[in-house]
Amino acid sequence: MKSALVVIPAYNESETIEEVIRKTILYCDVSVTDDASKDETPKILAKLKEEFKDRIHIIRHETNTHIPRGIQDGFRYAVERNYECVITMDAGLSHDPQVIPHFLEAGEFDLVVGSRKQKIGVPGYRRAISKIASIVLNYCLSQGIWDWKGLAIEDCTSGYRRYDKKFVKIIAEYPLESIAFDFHMEALSIVAKAGGSIKEIPIQYTFSNSSFNSKVLKLAIKFAKKLLFRKWKISPKYP
Repeated sequence: MKSALVVIPAYNESETIEEVIRKTILYCDVSVTDDASKDETPKILAKLKEEFKDRIHIIRHETNTHIPRGIQDGFRYAVERNYECVITMDAGLSHDPQVIPHFLEAGEFDLVVGSRKQKIGVPGYRRAISKIASIVLNYCLSQGIWDWKGLAIEDCTSGYRRYDKKFVKIIAEYPLESIAFDFHMEALSIVAKAGGSIKEIPIQYTFSNSSFNSKVLKLAIKFAKKLLFRKWKISPKYP
């Protein structure tokens, strides 16, 4: 089984962060990026650090940077400590830590995506957005103009994933364009365009309080347009 680090970006997650870490640390070491939380999250993390010592690593941002920079900082720590893979997950209990062994045992793939087959309490509009995003992203990553199937990945926007060492290092230093949840789209595109192997495994997803809003949706649409324009050669390749 691979040596793994679970990277968790967290912003004002005092209600759930302790439970998430206690369940996760049964399987892997943990790195939490506290993205300038204003609630009790820092105090809870300090207490857990005292208890678990080197099993937990805490990164503190003094200003909010959102998901991409939080995950990148965790990836950099994983590179420094030579972990074989990184699992990214939510701090709000949307992702079940008990699935971690399934990611670790998924085989030799550069990226393993937790495909949200069973969804609990997810609003219809969120289901529709995820479905449309997957259709668009598969098309953007396909080889031909008329190839809509592309990689045939069912859940392109799931944030519960395992990245193997090669792409942890690449993404850690990549000049990311994404600002929020569009990170999951960008990270998938980085792996796919580099010819990385990708596998999906089924997971259960429980909807919880989310920072997803109209602004975040607009950012995702903006990033998808960038990928489309590059596919159609309207814009140059990046980076």
